[in-house]
Amino acid sequence: MTHYFLPSILQDRTFYLSGAGSKPPYQVPLPYRSWLLDPGSLTQRLIAESGGQFQVRLLRQGRHQATQQERDSLGLSQREWPFLREVILQCRGQPWVFARTLIPSQTLSGPARALTHLGTKPLGAVLFNHPGVRRGPISVCLIERGIWGRQSVFFLYNKPLLVSEYFLEDCPMYQLDTQLLDNHLRDGTKA
Repeated sequence: MTHYFLPSILQDRTFYLSGAGSKPPYQVPLPYRSWLLDPGSLTQRLIAESGGQFQVRLLRQGRHQATQQERDSLGLSQREWPFLREVILQCRGQPWVFARTLIPSQTLSGPARALTHLGTKPLGAVLFNHPGVRRGPISVCLIERGIWGRQSVFFLYNKPLLVSEYFLEDCPMYQLDTQLLDNHLRDGTKA
């Protein structure tokens, strides 16, 4: 099912955060909170969850137009086309996370230009190991088809970049929900 699911998501504009889908933390289902609200490195978590069977599959990168919500988050004008990087984070050969990163031109000065040459290296390995990086608040949304996502503005030397991560159906985050439901039914309690 995943093989048919990915291409349709990448073509569907509702997949990208519209701003209207943002959920407050208390509305995020309990089994998903540890994944969606975790301020730590998703890359490190995926490596641990997959027993090291992790890889980045680069889908596309280069200058692209941003959505209005992304422009608002980064304070971009309509004319600016930021650097875009879209990847699939695969674990055990399965796509677990679709990640979309937008980096404004102003952020890509000096050493930060290296971010345009990551290829199949994970962005998280750079962001969470760099002393000049801080993370803004995490915004969580529910996409159609029951897919959850989150978005954060990171600041590299006080210059912004936007990272959006969408947890695909093979991600073990969703298995936690099934396990919780199974436990409730086994214990005779209502879910």
